Amino acid sequence: MTASQVNETAPRSRRAAWAGYGVAAWGFLFALPSFYWALGGTAGAATTIAPPLVKMVEDRVTWFLVVLWATGALKVVGGVVGLALLRRWGTGVSRLLQLAAWGAGGLLLWHGGLFIVQGLLMQADSAGIAPDLLPVIRWYTYLWGPWFMAGGLLFVTAALVHLRGLADRRGAVIAGAVGGLGALILSVAMLLLGIG
Repeated sequence: MTASQVNETAPRSRRAAWAGYGVAAWGFLFALPSFYWALGGTAGAATTIAPPLVKMVEDRVTWFLVVLWATGALKVVGGVVGLALLRRWGTGVSRLLQLAAWGAGGLLLWHGGLFIVQGLLMQADSAGIAPDLLPVIRWYTYLWGPWFMAGGLLFVTAALVHLRGLADRRGAVIAGAVGGLGALILSVAMLLLGIG
C-alpha cells in the first residue's frame, strides 16, 4: 500500500471529527420532527410552523405526508453523509461527498438566511400581519432560520475538514463547487417560481 493510499483510508483525527459528528447529530435530530409530523403528530406545531402546514398534517394530505417522509429520509441521509466525511475514501466517493456536503451546506445557509431576513422584515412592519401569525414568524426567524444555518455551517466545515489531505483535492473542490452552486441556483429558481 502506498503512502497516498494510506492517507486516503486513514480515519479523521479526533480533533477534526467534531464537524462530521455535528452534521450527523443535526441530520438525525432534524429528521425526528419530519417523521413525527408524517405520523400525524402536531403537538407544539401550531405555534412553531406555518398554519397551512399544520392543517395538511391534520387533514392527512397524502402528497404532503409523502413530502414529510421524503424530507425525513433526506435528513437521515445528511446524517450519514456527516459520518462518511469522517473517513478518507477513494476519489469517486470523496467527490460525491464534497458535492453532497457543499450542496446541502449552500442550500441550508440560503434557506436559513431567507427565514431570518424575511422574518425580521415582517416583524419590522407587522401592522398588516394577523396577531396569531406573529409567534410563528418569530419561530421561523429565531429557531428555524438559525437551525438551518447551523446545519449549513456544519456541512461546509465537515466538507473542508474532509478536503484536507485528499489526493485528488482539485477534483473534490470542483465537485463541491458544483454541489454548492447547483443547490443555490436550484433554490433561487424555485423561489422565483414561487415554489420555495
